Amino acid sequence: MIVKPELVKRIREYFNLNIYETKVWLALLSRGIASAGEIADLSGVPRSRTYDVLESLEKQGFAMTKIGKPVKYIAIKPTEVIEKMKIKVMNDAQEKVGSLVTLKDTQEYLELEQLHNVGITPIKSHELTGSVRGRTNVIAKIRELLENAEKEALICTTVSDFEDKARALLPAVERLKSNNIKLRISLSGDPERIRRLNAQHGLGAKQADNSSRIFIADRKEAFFSLTPETSEEELGIWMNAPFFTGFLHSIISQNLKN
Repeated sequence: MIVKPELVKRIREYFNLNIYETKVWLALLSRGIASAGEIADLSGVPRSRTYDVLESLEKQGFAMTKIGKPVKYIAIKPTEVIEKMKIKVMNDAQEKVGSLVTLKDTQEYLELEQLHNVGITPIKSHELTGSVRGRTNVIAKIRELLENAEKEALICTTVSDFEDKARALLPAVERLKSNNIKLRISLSGDPERIRRLNAQHGLGAKQADNSSRIFIADRKEAFFSLTPETSEEELGIWMNAPFFTGFLHSIISQNLKN
C-alpha cells in the first residue's frame, strides 16, 4: 500500500496518533477487514509491533476485533471515529473546566494568590503594563478588564471586532448593566450592522469614525490593540496606569460628545 507521507503526517496530527498507529489504521481502512499479518505487510510496520498497535487502536475506538478464527480486525468508519473523538474532547474539556472552577476553593489557590500579592505589592501602579499576544489571550484579558470594572467602562472598537468577540463581550456588557455600572460603547463601521446590534442587545452604541480598538475600566485600566483586524495573530497592550488611562478616556469621551 502506497500512502503519501504528507497524508500520514496530517492524519497523525488530526487524530493524535503515533506513526505506527497511523500507518496501521490507514492499512486497515484500505482493506476494511484484515489479519494482523496482512496489515503488517500493507503498512510496513514490523509484525512484532502490529499486534500491540492494533490493540491500542481498538482501545481508542479506531478498530474492533472480529469474533472467530483466524483473528481479524475490522476498521471503524472515520465518521464514527470523529464522533467518538468529539465526545471525548468535550468530556475532557468539561472535566478540566470543572477542576478549574473548584480550584479557587483549594489551599493551593490561596498560596498562589499570596505569592502574586507579595510580588505585586512593591510595584507602582503606573509601572504595570504588559503585552498580550494571541486571540484567546486578548479576549480573556478584555473580558477580565470589563468584569473588574466597578464604576464605569468604555468600549471603543469596530463593529466587526465587537461581533467577532461577541461571545465574551455580550455577557460582560450584561453584567455591567445589571450592576448599574456606567457603560459607553463606541463602534465604527457599517451603520446598519451597528443599528442591528443595538436593536438585538440594547447596547446603545454610538457611531464613531475611527477604527481604534480600546477598552477602559474605571479610568485606570486599559487594553488597546496594536494589530489590524486582518492580522493573523492579535497583539495588544494592557496597562494599569491611571494618569495615562484617564487622559485617554477623556479624549474618547469628548469625541463621543462631539
